[in-house]
Amino acid sequence: MYTEFVGIALVFGLAVAVAIPFGKFISMTFAGQKTFADGIFSPMERLVFRLSAIDPTREMDWKKFLKTMLGLNFLWLLLCYILLMFQGILPLNPDGNPSMSPDLALNTAISFVVNCNLQHYSGETGLSYLSQMFLMFLQFVSAGTGIAAAAGVFNAMRQGSRETIGNFYHFFVKSCTRILLPVATVIAVALCFSGTPMTFEAKDAIVTLQGDAVEVSRGPAAAFVAIKHLGTNGGGFFGANSAHPLENPTYFTNAVELWAQLLIPLAMLFALGFYLKRKRFSYVIFGVMTIGFLLLAVPTVVSEINGNPALTQMGIAQNGAMEGKEMRFGPAMTGFWSIATTVISTGSVNGMHDSMMPMSGAMQLLAMMVNAFYGGCGVGFLNFYVFIVLAVFISGLMVGRTPEFLGKKIEAREVKIAAFIAILHPLLILSGTALAAHFASSDTPVGYWFGGNASGWLNNPGAHGFTEMLYETTSSAANNGSGFEGLADNNPFWNVLTAFLLWFGRFLPIIGPVAIAGLLAKKKFIPESSGTLKTDTPIFGVMIFAVIAIIAALSFFPALALGPLAEYFSLNHI
Repeated sequence: MYTEFVGIALVFGLAVAVAIPFGKFISMTFAGQKTFADGIFSPMERLVFRLSAIDPTREMDWKKFLKTMLGLNFLWLLLCYILLMFQGILPLNPDGNPSMSPDLALNTAISFVVNCNLQHYSGETGLSYLSQMFLMFLQFVSAGTGIAAAAGVFNAMRQGSRETIGNFYHFFVKSCTRILLPVATVIAVALCFSGTPMTFEAKDAIVTLQGDAVEVSRGPAAAFVAIKHLGTNGGGFFGANSAHPLENPTYFTNAVELWAQLLIPLAMLFALGFYLKRKRFSYVIFGVMTIGFLLLAVPTVVSEINGNPALTQMGIAQNGAMEGKEMRFGPAMTGFWSIATTVISTGSVNGMHDSMMPMSGAMQLLAMMVNAFYGGCGVGFLNFYVFIVLAVFISGLMVGRTPEFLGKKIEAREVKIAAFIAILHPLLILSGTALAAHFASSDTPVGYWFGGNASGWLNNPGAHGFTEMLYETTSSAANNGSGFEGLADNNPFWNVLTAFLLWFGRFLPIIGPVAIAGLLAKKKFIPESSGTLKTDTPIFGVMIFAVIAIIAALSFFPALALGPLAEYFSLNHI
């Protein structure tokens, strides 16, 4: 067990150690400063802009920035939807996988466009290689979209008054060429040499040691898995995701994939400090997020190491809670991964969350409900930015001053937008869960579009069944994509409901912070004085954490009490 803790500490420590210089490189890239990458990637970028007739130097205000972002994403959605609807008759389909139904194609297309990668299908049987490659493309551009949005907010937060926040195309292309593509290539090579397949050949027929003839799916998995983690996407090339022995063959690949999903969310925090020349401010944000992360990770790891108390009472020896876990990873690393993937909005799994202890399920849910500790590529800071605005506003009220943040007055319009985004997240989750619970508790058919008899969704009754539905809506609204998987979710009701949650849960939390940053950028800069609220102190960090904790507790505790907490108390006879 000691070696598992060492492995966890090494992966996290290495991610932080690399994230600091990588964050400086990201800052220099977006600031237009010279870097070693100019000679390698500048010709490629100039070619892209020349072919697309785009002027990357043309500044955009926040409205134009958002229109450009939304227009591109809608175009990708249409292309992906058409491809999935007709993949059965298109090339690169050696296994003959069929086309998707309209509702599943809609769900899948939206899911990958919004960087969530919620999967209501199994990759081996649900997609052709052509579709897998297009989804891999979406994993690049969806991550690039999040990073570009964060870069626009960074630019707006700089000192001075400005009408524009940068050029979306400029930030987006550099995010893909200089940040995502080179690092993903290195990770893919490491996975290839460790046993992850990278081929266009069909299933391979093998004979097991027991003498059974089986067919093993393969494909261009290494490249897909690399960007799925680096871009905090999380979609599995195979149905079992990173629990699959070809997606994640060894403890080494497990460490590489875990490190990859930590890297960019951490680097973006340090990039903020370098970009604004306010490193202490970025350290405060990193500290708040890390404390929140550890408060979720530690109970989960401890719970999985201790195992199932019901088995202990029966006198059955356990080496941790191993149901649904891979022996090559162990309970501690699997528990840590489950929090990393839900905190960071990756959504990949190397063990089945449905089989974990109730306390672990509660922590996984809470990580997505808070949705502000590290987060996905770029959007993690955008979610946190909303809480910064609310904390500054509340702090200003407490001392009787007009709230100011980085030299700009925060007034009614900005606070209303921040409050709306903060309320939107629990509204999407709880209303979606309430709708699902209503139909699941009914014994009457609810029609084709609601999946027939809705009571057939649940494989588990009571609190655990409620948790499965709560997890599905939370994972969708939080842009995560992981699932409890005890839920029969590939039906029109869940495909349409989660598609709605995916779209609004992704773009409204981007639109809000970008709008706030754009509005603040236009305002007159006010130099700091002795009465200015300092936002780079531990006290302000405590204030932000308190705001996050209060909003999360008020919004989600009743739902958690009906699901994983009720299951925890029942299992422990409390």
